[in-house]
Amino acid sequence: MDTLFDFLLTEPVATAPLDDVAAAWTRHRVAANRFDQPVEIAIAGGFGADRLGFAFLSGYQEALRTLIPDLSDDELVAMCATEEGGGHPAAIRTTLTERDGAWLVDGTKSFATMGSFARQLVVIASVGAAPDGRNRLRACMVEAGEAGVCLADRPALPFAPEVPHASVVLTGAPALVLPGDGYLDYLKPFRTIEDIHVLAATLGWLVRVARASDWPRASRQQLLTAVAAVRGLDIAAPSSAGVHIALGGVFELFGSLLAELEPLWQSADPVTRQRWERDRPLLATAGRVRGQRLTAAWRAIEPDDQSE
Repeated sequence: MDTLFDFLLTEPVATAPLDDVAAAWTRHRVAANRFDQPVEIAIAGGFGADRLGFAFLSGYQEALRTLIPDLSDDELVAMCATEEGGGHPAAIRTTLTERDGAWLVDGTKSFATMGSFARQLVVIASVGAAPDGRNRLRACMVEAGEAGVCLADRPALPFAPEVPHASVVLTGAPALVLPGDGYLDYLKPFRTIEDIHVLAATLGWLVRVARASDWPRASRQQLLTAVAAVRGLDIAAPSSAGVHIALGGVFELFGSLLAELEPLWQSADPVTRQRWERDRPLLATAGRVRGQRLTAAWRAIEPDDQSE
């Protein structure tokens, strides 16, 4: 089997356009059969995508499979956490209750990526207040086709409009409760895991653009260096301060690389270039929160440092 780097440099670039999420997922699954680790699958899936939105799909799906390794390989999955009041643990009003020996979920999630294409839902729900008043959360799996689950697609976003989003209404929906704490073991680490995998998939896609556009060897080499950096992060420890600091460095490297690549976009296919100009805000959607995590990580390492 080729190494990931050989794959990125020599694999034929698929030229058939991807018409929708289903087609993008099919191509992603072909890439997934070539590699074992979710982050490598995300990179290869991004390489197979014909636009940034579908590269995001690859990164998002493999992030969920890193978070929950037992997920099915062939079904699209959506994380359902955000509610009308936001995604903070205190804002979660969806409830998980046991009734007659079965766990049932009730509530509304306002923003679930993958929309009605998702076949499985990872739902973050409350099981009541702890003695200190904090909202106690659990994560559970819900089949999208179950009675009591209603998905309604939301209007497309101005960037990456091919990626669907939905609101989800859960009314006594049967649930499989996952082990561990819903916030500490699922919601909190997923934010970092998603950042890593989406960045990985984006870099895979950029290698594809570089090859299709005949960008200089030096640019392709820099992209592979960035791939190596994101692939080398300790994804098994997403709550580690060191991982957050290293990830902050990788994002700085990525930002510098994008600036260096900017003049080369004139040689890219016009449709690809126009999509990039439209979709690149996708990469900044979690920037503020990511910056807050980086600041907190440095504070954990150097609690007495006042240089922030």
